[in-house]
Amino acid sequence: MTTAQTQELDVQPTPLALLLLGREADPRSERGVECPGDLPSPSDPDLVERARAAKEKLGSKVFVLGHHYQRDEVIQFADVTGDSFKLARDAAARPEAEYIVFCGVHFMAESADILTSDDQKVVLPDLAAGCSMADMATAEQVAECWDVLTEAGIAEQVVPVSYMNSSADIKAFTGKHGGTICTSSNAERALEWAFEQGEKVLFLPDQHLGRNTAVRDMGMSLEDCVVYNPHKPNGGLTADELRAAKMILWRGHCSVHGRFSLDSVNDVRERIPGVNVLVHPECKHEVVAAADYVGSTEYIIKALEAAPAGSKWAIGTELNLVRRLANRFAPEGKEIVFLDKTVCFCSTMNRIDLPHLVWALESLAEGNLVNRIEVDKETEAFAKLALERMLALP
Repeated sequence: MTTAQTQELDVQPTPLALLLLGREADPRSERGVECPGDLPSPSDPDLVERARAAKEKLGSKVFVLGHHYQRDEVIQFADVTGDSFKLARDAAARPEAEYIVFCGVHFMAESADILTSDDQKVVLPDLAAGCSMADMATAEQVAECWDVLTEAGIAEQVVPVSYMNSSADIKAFTGKHGGTICTSSNAERALEWAFEQGEKVLFLPDQHLGRNTAVRDMGMSLEDCVVYNPHKPNGGLTADELRAAKMILWRGHCSVHGRFSLDSVNDVRERIPGVNVLVHPECKHEVVAAADYVGSTEYIIKALEAAPAGSKWAIGTELNLVRRLANRFAPEGKEIVFLDKTVCFCSTMNRIDLPHLVWALESLAEGNLVNRIEVDKETEAFAKLALERMLALP
């Protein structure tokens, strides 16, 4: 890509944009890649049995969490499945488990460490399983943004609300500045609470969830929202624009949900007459506006469970989950397809594969603690404060 093309696309170079997979780690990023020892071969026909044997040997000492977006080969070993926050709470509810093996991504494992006891150890089978959205907001960038808001004279009016899909550092920033965390299920309640505390919201790090909740669910206008770009001076905004805005949206997005377009919706309606379009609120505003139903991962699952036999659905979320749901409900005559024609897995979530899970479980069974995710005490205290504010929401 040429420099001119880069400028046209408004893409600025950042040390976190691409982390080459070597034996290094960037301390400012969620993602690391250290993986001591040799992984089992992915072609090993005994992987399933090895995972089962290691898990059986560990017994109640291990509790395996599986996010909905995980591969089927991994999800079969999960003791519980769910979205990121449900899984973190499930881990906290199992104090007898010495090891929490989180089959998800880095920020999820951090949240589990924050919510579990000091005696429990959270393990991420592959440290390279990060989240591109969470990486789009670093502690340094958010601190600089707060300075910009201070210089504009509005920081005291701003309440930060951070999506669960954020690093522990961002959750801690939120807690320190009087804000709360939200999930895609309770974003509206979180924003209502925030506007009771202040006049404006800084929404991190997913602009689409913030915009969709404010406009679609709470009746604000698109003009009430501005986008803060951390790669531009002052976020690319004037002081007057910041003062006029109600929602200051961080320029972040999900690489999977961001792929869905209005063309995807129009195309599937043309191909499948009578189809119901159901999308995640991390999708772009025009996609959400054109959909029939919008909701979190758990909402999507429950909607399909309640759907009548013979109904047709196009789902705008990660492909592993869509494919699993399509297979699950096929015997009931429910037709479930992926919203986009292009196959799109979450590439970092898919780094948790069977060889990595086997390696982690066998290492723990042999008494070797590997890939522990541990949040420092100060960060944990402020992040937990923000999470507790969310838990206290009516």
